Amino acid sequence: MTKKPPRCVAAVDLGSNSFHMIVCSLSDGKLQTVDRLREMVRLADGLDKKNVLAQDTQKRALACLERFGQRIRDFPHESVRAVGTNTLRKAKNAQQFLEKAEQALDHPIHIISGIEEARLIYQGVAHSVGSTGDLRLVVDIGGGSTEYIIGKEDIPKKKESLSMGCVTMSKRFFAQGKLSKNDFNKAILFADQQLEPFQKKFHRKHWDQAIGSSGTFRSIDKVLQAKGWSNNGITLSGLELLVAHIRQCTHINELNLPDLDNERLPVFPGGVAIAYATFKNLDIEQMSVADGALREGLIQDLLGRIYDHDIRSATAKTLAERYHTDQQHTDRIKQTVSYMLMQLNYESCLFNNAQAAQFLDWAGELHEIGHDIAHNQYHKHSAYIIEHGDLAGFTNQDQLLLATIIRYHKRKFSRSHFNELPAPWNNLAAFMTIVLRLAVVLRRNRQEHDLPEFRIAITKSRIELRFPGDWLLSAPLTHADLIQEADYLKAAGFKLEFS
Repeated sequence: MTKKPPRCVAAVDLGSNSFHMIVCSLSDGKLQTVDRLREMVRLADGLDKKNVLAQDTQKRALACLERFGQRIRDFPHESVRAVGTNTLRKAKNAQQFLEKAEQALDHPIHIISGIEEARLIYQGVAHSVGSTGDLRLVVDIGGGSTEYIIGKEDIPKKKESLSMGCVTMSKRFFAQGKLSKNDFNKAILFADQQLEPFQKKFHRKHWDQAIGSSGTFRSIDKVLQAKGWSNNGITLSGLELLVAHIRQCTHINELNLPDLDNERLPVFPGGVAIAYATFKNLDIEQMSVADGALREGLIQDLLGRIYDHDIRSATAKTLAERYHTDQQHTDRIKQTVSYMLMQLNYESCLFNNAQAAQFLDWAGELHEIGHDIAHNQYHKHSAYIIEHGDLAGFTNQDQLLLATIIRYHKRKFSRSHFNELPAPWNNLAAFMTIVLRLAVVLRRNRQEHDLPEFRIAITKSRIELRFPGDWLLSAPLTHADLIQEADYLKAAGFKLEFS
């Protein structure tokens, strides 16, 4: 590790029901929580039938993020992780909202997939409950999705994310707070249908301990304890008593449940329906409740990045092995990229970006994985796998950036494809891709011998390559490839010169 670790780190979870932020001090690799903020924004409630996020909901969310932003205003970006989940995955206008949200928070915000959300939730729970050696089922009922994970110690083994949550279920089956036995049964049946394909995968026989994570499970636990329906976490018998009580009511105002927050009340029936269906389908008799959740998982993931244990690097290596890449060749590509970046870092602020170097390293590792599908157009196959795969540690924006670099690392090159990427990559990614393209061209013969000590410089849209002596004359194939590459780049408004 070359940089001094930050004194404080923070994680922000833009959930479909609540927004959470945790702030921790960091000393000698050890964390201590110093602040927690939570606001019930109900982002999922603002999605219309066309999955457009309403303006009033956006205003409520932005006001919350401005308050959060005040707390972490002086934090460097690399010490904060902020992510959006199910609602922002679904919202068609998510990108427009994120631009305003990042201004309000004053930090980048990334959208994560449901599977990545499940992985991070498990990390948060695992670190909060400690190591037991048991196989454990972790269930997290969010506002718009519910995650199911089986893992051991801090390693998740099976992960799923289902598109049902306490907000969306309550909105669908208990509009305006109206309750009925029939509607509650419909809600349970809907949850049963979502769970059915995964019932065998997460059944009781595959784990030793069940753990609930989320406000829904904490609220259910409090209610059961207060009513005397359970004295050992959440039990199936206690849950059945709660369900029977809800079925007798005609409106949420009649529930009259002790220790249930008024803020939680409108989305409580939907959460209970999911919990009850989960217990029945997976044969759960008893469940404990953990304090850890997504935000704690984000903090642990951030620690890995700070201390050079970035899960994304391990994911890239695993993916390269899975698709049988030529490791010696990718190592040569990565070495050539690194050689060029060392020069460009000194000559241009454009490449003085540690993240750019890291993404180029992953691109060098993964640019040929598409060969395992088909040799022809392999770069397109590589890009598709990366953009649409479940890659541990990578956010949706990470995968899109990496996929775009790899998609255009050879053949036709269009600058317009990079303009749609989020900042700063809309300006940087085209130049990053050119560096990878040049490395691929220079290493096209796939031989072990070293390249000469060439020089590279990039000024605006002009790229200069200088080789020693008459090296190019002794490498006519490379010379021809560079001429062709110059034609490709010229079509995109770049000028490649070499001598």
